Amino acid sequence: MAKLGSTHKKVHISPNFDKGTAIRTHDPIMEELEPPTVIMAALSALSPLHLSDLSHSIFSDIHHRRRRLTFILSSPTLFSLTLRHLNSLSLSHKSLLIARFLLSALRRLCHPFQPPAKSLPQHPSTAAITPRDLDAAVLLLLLCEVRQHNPAALETPLPKWRAALCRIYSDSILSISGIISGGGAVMVPYVETVARCWKFVGFVGSCGGKGKREVAASPVAVVELPSVAAAAAVECVICKEEMGEGRDACQLPCEHLFHWLCILPWLRKRNTCPCCRFQLPTDDVFAEIQRLWEILLKLGSTITTSDGD
Repeated sequence: MAKLGSTHKKVHISPNFDKGTAIRTHDPIMEELEPPTVIMAALSALSPLHLSDLSHSIFSDIHHRRRRLTFILSSPTLFSLTLRHLNSLSLSHKSLLIARFLLSALRRLCHPFQPPAKSLPQHPSTAAITPRDLDAAVLLLLLCEVRQHNPAALETPLPKWRAALCRIYSDSILSISGIISGGGAVMVPYVETVARCWKFVGFVGSCGGKGKREVAASPVAVVELPSVAAAAAVECVICKEEMGEGRDACQLPCEHLFHWLCILPWLRKRNTCPCCRFQLPTDDVFAEIQRLWEILLKLGSTITTSDGD
């Protein structure tokens, strides 16, 4: 795995990076490598400045989540209410909680690769997550981690869970990775948490399947599409008619042109370019997770492949 801060060959990030990032087939390399390895390889392509900014952003996010978790574990009443709320949720609702957390993290990881003028629109469901749901999400993540690494702690009677979780959480805070705030000490645990969230959401069946369902493009992304003057003899592949020279046409980020009256109904049903299958952002939580996840894996697999040559 390429290490952060190494003398790794930097990859040029085009101002139009977003154009070719949609993956329409499953890359065997990506299927063989562990997701954290591929994501860390993608992040190794960042410049020191972008990497520093990302580390600071991730540390702020971790600090916010740790504060919430500290409040929950410090208060018997809040812990009881949060656990009760978590137990009342169905598996699909638990998946949605983790999905919102995952979407927020993927946006953070993908942000350095996006041109400043093409920042991703904020997903309304992510921005609207309530403190109660955030508390439930961070507690659920802790329970999943404890179940994986220290299952005996959860075999104690339920009233003793809070004390057991407090001890485990305190040990993690006092560990080297919990104290150091720089570089990989922040990045690696964060990426591993993102990968665990991906597996959880994929296990429920909401992401990661080989079949792609059609989802509408985000209205925010559609409104931001530019209108350009069409050149001579350019055909709209939707209606199969030529666009008159100088006529206003809709240009997708992949630079394909369409009649506005043709592309708008298309984007209300699907978020892909009719020509190249480039994916626009979507307001569907799970489809947007899939889109951003594939951006990171595409970058990481490219760098990993070049390292092996």
